[in-house]
Amino acid sequence: MTGFLDKAYKARDTASTRALYDDWATSYEAELAENGYATPVRCAEALKAHVTDMASPVLDFGCGTGLSGLALKHAGFTTIDGVDLSSEMLEQARTKGAYRQLDTVDADGAVPRGAYATMSAIGVIGAGAAPISVLHSLMRALQSGGKLVFSLNDHALEDPANEGAIAEWTDCGAARLVFKEHGPHLPGIDLSSTVYVIEKA
Repeated sequence: MTGFLDKAYKARDTASTRALYDDWATSYEAELAENGYATPVRCAEALKAHVTDMASPVLDFGCGTGLSGLALKHAGFTTIDGVDLSSEMLEQARTKGAYRQLDTVDADGAVPRGAYATMSAIGVIGAGAAPISVLHSLMRALQSGGKLVFSLNDHALEDPANEGAIAEWTDCGAARLVFKEHGPHLPGIDLSSTVYVIEKA
């Protein structure tokens, strides 16, 4: 079953992306589960390994139906706020009981500066989803010394600009890459992802 996955990795504008995810909301988890969605747990465990204060609020950017929030909660994070561009996805996330608050956000990733020392963007950045500019927005908003976990699937990794954006932060010393691991994303469709944890200087 790849009814929406076949459409998900095609580039589109924000309105079309919102419409796709609104339409996908009710069947999203079943489709991902059937294909073995592994990235949320991988990201949550990677972030846990590099964070000392598990009670510090986490911003789950692009939280979707809340699978990422559940993974963060199960890893031990206790205060999680979620934002997503799809109100229908957020309705599903509300049923999870993992979030302190949930809000809609535009795809450009405008986030209150300095409000969070811990952030996640799990399965968010790439063709058909959020642009790489989101990484810059999140890093600018992240507190000094804060950690951001995110993933780039194989489709996103095909565009060198995506890893290039990471280098823009790490090469000049504005941030440090503390974790990077390639592994399963959606094994049911033979798709992998790389998980990264970046620490802001």
